[in-house]
Amino acid sequence: MLAAEHLIRLTISRLQRRLWTKYACFLDCRSNTSLETRLNIERAKAASFPSPGVVPNPKARLLDQVREVVRVKHYSIRTEEAYVQWIKRFIFFHGKRHPREMGAREIETFLTDLAVRGKVAASTQNQALTALVFLYKEVLHIELGEFSAVRAKRP
Repeated sequence: MLAAEHLIRLTISRLQRRLWTKYACFLDCRSNTSLETRLNIERAKAASFPSPGVVPNPKARLLDQVREVVRVKHYSIRTEEAYVQWIKRFIFFHGKRHPREMGAREIETFLTDLAVRGKVAASTQNQALTALVFLYKEVLHIELGEFSAVRAKRP
């Protein structure tokens, strides 16, 4: 009798496990939402938070992090070289301060200096701006906010 009872318990527990894995949404008595609905809710919650995108190696140097993100995003090698060059110029312009310590005000100062003292073309200033926005948005994951620099007058 004891062995038969054990067999019945064993088969019932197997049946419960099989039912649970196959029909989990029907066995959840605590809520009347199905598993699919709950997954859709979780996906919506995850979608409301912006993904950080590519997270570079935090132990690498800043310009190596820039190169890593550019390569993961499959940008051109010329774009990588230009971005690294503009970021270097930006850092040296501000006395080798780390970009995390700087923000929109420093970018505005740098771009204004390019236009006024450097007398660069508008497209050159746009290229520098694009490189710095890439640095802050894609590599450092810092939102810059609004800023306005003196625009270059040359075409």
